[in-house]
Amino acid sequence: MGATKIEFRLRLAIMVAIIALGFWAPWIEAWGIGSRTSLLGWLAHGLARLGLVSFAVAAPLAVSLAALFAALGAILRVWGTAYLGSFTVNNLQMKADAVMADGPYRFVRNPLYLGSWCMFAAMAFLMPVSGALFAMVLLTAFQVRLIVGEEAFLTSQLGASYLAYMHSVPRFIPRLGTGPASAVLERSDRKPQWVHAIIAELCPIGVFFTLAFLSWSYDSRLMLRGILVSFGVSLVARALLVGNAQEPSLSE
Repeated sequence: MGATKIEFRLRLAIMVAIIALGFWAPWIEAWGIGSRTSLLGWLAHGLARLGLVSFAVAAPLAVSLAALFAALGAILRVWGTAYLGSFTVNNLQMKADAVMADGPYRFVRNPLYLGSWCMFAAMAFLMPVSGALFAMVLLTAFQVRLIVGEEAFLTSQLGASYLAYMHSVPRFIPRLGTGPASAVLERSDRKPQWVHAIIAELCPIGVFFTLAFLSWSYDSRLMLRGILVSFGVSLVARALLVGNAQEPSLSE
């Protein structure tokens, strides 16, 4: 079942609430479920206990994995927003002016949601283990609802052209290569707006820099502050972009 219009309009607030609950994990103190050990620490200690590598090696491996997820999230979000347009990405309403099959949309139908999922996974490394599990399950389910709702909307608005796109490009797992020749996958004259995309996606970029550089201090509070600052700056940047270049595109 797809998300409702209200869920789509409030998608940012809903996802922020889920992430906040993942970090807070109130059930740990309330019911004694789990511990405050972060997923990052749990994974590093787990690898060391299994005897696969020493803790001195396991900790950097865990940090590198978190940074890799953050990098993938930032790349997909910036790349997708550059082609779709920051106005459409941040719009509170679903948009369906034309089929977008340029940039990352030639390889996967939902690069923005995939990028968000990778960013969430990177942040989950800083949550308690139970909080990370809680957050990732709910965020994945919510994103699937958003995607199903958007696909129904786009199919109703764009008809055969979007159905052809759906049959040519996978929903979640990017394909390798350009795939079958299809008119719907022909490149348009549309130019990516990289500057606007970078400004609009300061949050995933900030999460990447936090995991890539601050995580080596192994200071969870410092990393959390880095993520909060990135989120706050991104909200200001998005507000400044409102009303700019309303390019024809799909919805987020």
